[in-house]
Amino acid sequence: MSMTVGTVTRRTLLGSAVAVVAGAGSAAAVGPGAARAEVPVLWREFNRTPFTHPQIPYIGRAGCRGGATRLSRPRVFADVRDFGAVADGRTDSAPAINRALAAAGRAGGGTVTLPPGTFRIDDVIRVGHSNVVLRGAGSGRTTLYATRNLTELIGAYGSRYGGDKSGWSWAGGLIWLAPEARWTSLVAAIRAKAWPFEGWTGNRRDQWRTLTPLAPARQGSWTVRVADASSLRTGALVLLRLTDDADHTLLQHMCGDGPGPAAYVWDDKTKLTSYVPYEWPVRITGVRGRNVTLERPLPLDLRPEWDPRLTTHVPELTGAGVEGLTLEAPETPQQPHLLDKGHNGVVLQCAYDCWVDDVTVRHVDNGFGLVAASACTLRRTRVAGRGSHHPYFCREGSHDNLVEDFTVEERTSPAPPNTQLHGINVEGLSSYNVWSRGTMRMGTFDSHRGLPFANVRTDITVNNTGRHGGDAGAGPLFGARFTHWNIRVTNGRAGLVRIDGLAPYSATVGIDEVREFDQIDVPDFTGDLHTRLELYGRPDAVRPRNLYDAQRHAFTYLDGRAS
Repeated sequence: MSMTVGTVTRRTLLGSAVAVVAGAGSAAAVGPGAARAEVPVLWREFNRTPFTHPQIPYIGRAGCRGGATRLSRPRVFADVRDFGAVADGRTDSAPAINRALAAAGRAGGGTVTLPPGTFRIDDVIRVGHSNVVLRGAGSGRTTLYATRNLTELIGAYGSRYGGDKSGWSWAGGLIWLAPEARWTSLVAAIRAKAWPFEGWTGNRRDQWRTLTPLAPARQGSWTVRVADASSLRTGALVLLRLTDDADHTLLQHMCGDGPGPAAYVWDDKTKLTSYVPYEWPVRITGVRGRNVTLERPLPLDLRPEWDPRLTTHVPELTGAGVEGLTLEAPETPQQPHLLDKGHNGVVLQCAYDCWVDDVTVRHVDNGFGLVAASACTLRRTRVAGRGSHHPYFCREGSHDNLVEDFTVEERTSPAPPNTQLHGINVEGLSSYNVWSRGTMRMGTFDSHRGLPFANVRTDITVNNTGRHGGDAGAGPLFGARFTHWNIRVTNGRAGLVRIDGLAPYSATVGIDEVREFDQIDVPDFTGDLHTRLELYGRPDAVRPRNLYDAQRHAFTYLDGRAS
C-alpha cells in the first residue's frame, strides 16, 4: 500500500531518494583514484519504511523548526553599549548585557547586538525570554571574557545521586539559555542545597497536569487519538509522557524488545529508573476532532500499560538564540574528574526551537550543553583551548536536536593527572539527536549510559582519544536504533565508534577499519543484538555520505498529513 501525500507517493519518494544518492555518488566518483560509490542495503530498506525501520531512526526533522536551514532573525532591539557595556576588556559588562536582554524580553523579543571587541563579564549571561537573540559580530570579532566560574557565581552544586561530585561537571553555562522562571528555581534549589531535577516538569518533577490520555499507537505515527481535545490547540507545545511498568517493558521497548532486554536486570539500575517517565516535547500541528497531528512522528509505541498521555510542562524558552561570538574563560588547569568548578560554555535548558550559531568556547570545563532541551540547533560551533571534560553534552531527556558543522580542537596544554576527556556525549534517555559534519581532533563518541536510543552520528572525522563515562546504576550504554554512518577514524581506535557488537538493533555503516584498545566494553544484553554492519573500512564509498541530509531532502513531503 503506497503512502500518499498530496500527489506524492511513497514509491515516488523512494525513487527520488535513490536518485539523489546515485547522483551524489557519481559526482563524488569523478577523478582518478576515486572510490566507487555504493548505496548500502540499509538505505534502500530505510526508504521503504522510514519511520519504523528497526535499526535506523527517522531524524529528518531534527533541529530548530524541523531542521530549517535558515534560523530566525528577529529585529534589532538594542546595542549592548546603549545599556552601558564597554568593549575594553576591563569593565564588567555582564550587568549591561543582561539588562539589554531582559529589556528585549519585556518588549516581546528582538536581537541584542554586541559589536566587535572584548567584553569582560563577571556574571552569567542569561537568555531567559522567548524570541530574544544575542548576536555578536562573529566568533572571530566579538569576545566575552568570563572571569568567574559557576561555583563562585552560584555556589557548589552537589549531585542528587550522592557523593562529592560537582554538578557543574555536567550542568550550567556561563551563557545560559533557559526560561527565566526555570533558571531562577534551579539557582534557588542549588543555593539551598536541595539538588534539583533539571527537566521539563520542575525541580521535584511535579509541575505538570494531564491534558488528555492517549489511545494506543505505533512508533512512527504522526497522528494520535486523544480522549479529550478541548485543551489542545494547533501550535502548542505539549509533553508526551510514558511511565514504565513493574516489568520494565518500556525500557525493553527502548532497546528494541526481544529476549535480551527481557532478561536484563533493570531493578538495580536506580539512576536509570530515576530518569523515567520518558518525557518528549512536541508541537501540535493540527487538531481534527479527537485526532491530533504532531510535528514529528512518535518516537516509541504508545501502549496502555505505559499510561500514555499529553501533559503540561514548565513554560518553554523558544525562538531564542546566541550567535557570532567567542566565550573565553581564564586558562586555569582542568580540575580532577567530576570536580569541575564550572568554567562552562553555552547551555540550553528547557528550550525548544532555539539555536546557537557561529560560537566558539575556549578554555572551558564543559563546552556546549543540551539539558532537557529539544528541537534545538547548534551550528558552526567550536571547542578550543586547554582541553575540556565534556566538549558537548546531551542529557536529562534531550530529544530531536541537531549539532552540525562542529569542531573539537586539539588541546593546547597537556591533560593534568586524574582528568578525563569524553567527546560528543549523550545520556539520560535522550533520543533522536544528530551530530553531523564534525571534526574531532580529540575525544570520542561518548555514551554515559542512561539508555540513550535512536541517535545518529554521521559524516564525522574523529581522532578517537577519549573515554566514555557513566556508572553501573545508569544502565545500558545504548538502546535501539543507534546509527554511526560515514565515520573517518584517524587513529584506528574502535571504542564506541564501531558499535555493532554493543548496541542492540543498531547500524554501523561506512566506518574506517578499527581495532580495540584501552577501554573495552561488552554488550549489555545477551543473545543476538540484531545489529548491522555495512561497508566496513569504506567511509569514502558510502552514499549517501550524510544520513541526516539525505533523510531531510528525501522526505521533505512526508509530514503530518501522511497516514
